[in-house]
Amino acid sequence: QVQLVESGGGLVQPGGSLRLSCAASGFNFSLFSMSWYRQVPGKERDLVAQISTGGNIMNHVDSVRGRFAISRDNVKNTVYLNMTSLKPEDTGVYVCKAKGAGGVAYWGQGTRVTVSS
Repeated sequence: QVQLVESGGGLVQPGGSLRLSCAASGFNFSLFSMSWYRQVPGKERDLVAQISTGGNIMNHVDSVRGRFAISRDNVKNTVYLNMTSLKPEDTGVYVCKAKGAGGVAYWGQGTRVTVSS
């Protein structure tokens, strides 16, 4: 069955770094664009970054541009989010999403990131 399993979250001090991973299985990963979203209690899930099927087109929202970097490995069926210079406002549950043709979409369960001193 389809699975998206995130990992790499944790507690980090402001200014620190984390690398999130999202391992995919059960579908043709290379045909799906991938995204990372951030979920904060009481707010809508916000897009953080997205990457095209081939990995050559990447978009990051303004609040993380220059600090976060999305990448993917179509051999390992994994998408990454490299997070640096973390700020308290980056705190949340980071969820990966796979989007394919015809509007097919799969979501993971998320990994929690807490930025606090």
